[in-house]
Amino acid sequence: MKNIIITATAESLEQVKELLAAGVDRIYVGEADYALRLPKTFTYEELRQIAELVHEAGKELTVAANALMHQEMMDNIQPFMELMKEIKVDYLVVGDAGIFYINKRDGYNFKLIYDTSVFVTSSRQINFWKDHGAVEAVLAREIPSEELFDISENLEIPAEILVYGVSVIHHSKRSLLQNYYNFTHSEETDKSKERGLFLSEPGDPKSHHSIFEDKHGTHIFINNDINMMSKLTELVDHGYCNWKLDGIFCPGQNFVEIAKLFVQAKEMLQAGPFTYDQAFLLDEAVRKLHPAEHGLDTGFYEYDRNKVK
Repeated sequence: MKNIIITATAESLEQVKELLAAGVDRIYVGEADYALRLPKTFTYEELRQIAELVHEAGKELTVAANALMHQEMMDNIQPFMELMKEIKVDYLVVGDAGIFYINKRDGYNFKLIYDTSVFVTSSRQINFWKDHGAVEAVLAREIPSEELFDISENLEIPAEILVYGVSVIHHSKRSLLQNYYNFTHSEETDKSKERGLFLSEPGDPKSHHSIFEDKHGTHIFINNDINMMSKLTELVDHGYCNWKLDGIFCPGQNFVEIAKLFVQAKEMLQAGPFTYDQAFLLDEAVRKLHPAEHGLDTGFYEYDRNKVK
């Protein structure tokens, strides 16, 4: 069996320490200018401290630089890249070709993880970016299992699967919430993630698409958060051993406890068969810790491949 790698987001230095103690393999963080959709963004000094904590623990640091780049952002990226060099970042998550170019041109040679969110849907696409410097890739979350299994047969680099957390379905650089407030003459001003806003579909008033707006635009998320605890054996059997835990809507100690459950599942899988009963019990434990206002399911995993276009 391949080594299973668990990557977890973090919202504070204290949570970094707790997640490392829980047994996660990589910490995923970022700062305000170049990272998208994190539980919290960090200052440069905080990133230095996080890097020290992670490397002292013998673990790996992944930093997000997955923003939709405009020319001005690319023109001013050097201080960020120099910081990554200073803190000896282990992986840089990027989607813009400009960072691939700068990484090679300027001799940074960081290990890059290719991530363009919902657009990474084929092995050919991933293998193309492998030839241009990517060492791993982040698969879109809207891929049925049949497609995932086909993709795995042709992958030349590891692909990450979201096994817990929320998945974005739409990102616009436009200020859609602010435009809505302006149009409705609303006195509302809070557009942040902490506000807890969500959209409901016209035909399904119970649907719950979380939405927030920040300096990068407007972000809209899938109806239910993803929990793949019951599918881990299948994923590992098909070579998907890079697992992502995203705590953007699961703050505090509950996220740490959920991380511990996935670490436990990893250890069980590596030690021997991970039985249905074991998976069921851990799945139930995840559900008890998950925020009540967010549903949980396996996303598109069990959809018919012909239903998803």
